[in-house]
Amino acid sequence: MNPPSARSVHTRLASSFSSYLSSWWSIVLFAAMILTLLPTCLSKKNRHASAHHIVDSTVLNLAWFTVLSALISVVIIRIVIVTALSYGLSRFAIEMVVRVLVLELIPLSAALFVALRSSLPDSADLVQMSAQGRFETLRLQGINPIAEEFLPRVLAGVFCVWMLGAVSCIMTLLLTYFAMYGFTPWGLPAYTRVVGQVFSSAVTLILALKIFFFSLAVAFIPMASAYYDELIDVPKRRTYFATGLAAMVRLFAVLLAIEVISLMGNYY
Repeated sequence: MNPPSARSVHTRLASSFSSYLSSWWSIVLFAAMILTLLPTCLSKKNRHASAHHIVDSTVLNLAWFTVLSALISVVIIRIVIVTALSYGLSRFAIEMVVRVLVLELIPLSAALFVALRSSLPDSADLVQMSAQGRFETLRLQGINPIAEEFLPRVLAGVFCVWMLGAVSCIMTLLLTYFAMYGFTPWGLPAYTRVVGQVFSSAVTLILALKIFFFSLAVAFIPMASAYYDELIDVPKRRTYFATGLAAMVRLFAVLLAIEVISLMGNYY
């Protein structure tokens, strides 16, 4: 067997790089299409579908994530407090817990939880619906599949990440207070002073932007993968497992990039 020529290797590399850029550009185009269709979600039919998906996704994830994050937070808070006390650094325990849990772990965990529990399974369901011809049936009925099936799931993913992030951050702050001071109001002045020092205007803005971009990544990337898979000819269409795997890789790469950028903004 003859070894591949340098030209063929370069051609394959160029083709792979072009496909890579095209896949990311397709996500941007899908996001633009969703944004143009946002006014349609105000119609009576689409408003009901959007509300249905938002409630289902949030209720499905909020209870489980709240319980799991509470258990993990209690363990981490206890470890940090005991370690800080053993080294005589108790005055830094609250700041360490807030920075590690509220600023970093909770938002990332909420995004991953919504992605694995809602967005990626929804993406696989949409690919399967496309394979069954349901989108073509909607088009024949004069219904836009993006507005009918994709837009409600995108809105649900965005809202769910916001809700899980907000509820879990507040819950973690309360658990930290109870772990440090117990069920007494006398520690509130000192606690709020330390938390206020952590949440400066820049840190608060970075946290809000991080959760916002996490929600966009979780909502758009899996849905975009499902939508552009639906446009491929049926004989060449990938399985929904392959689509979900590709969406998962892209999503984790974006979440990691957002987390690294936020760390640089907070600590550099």
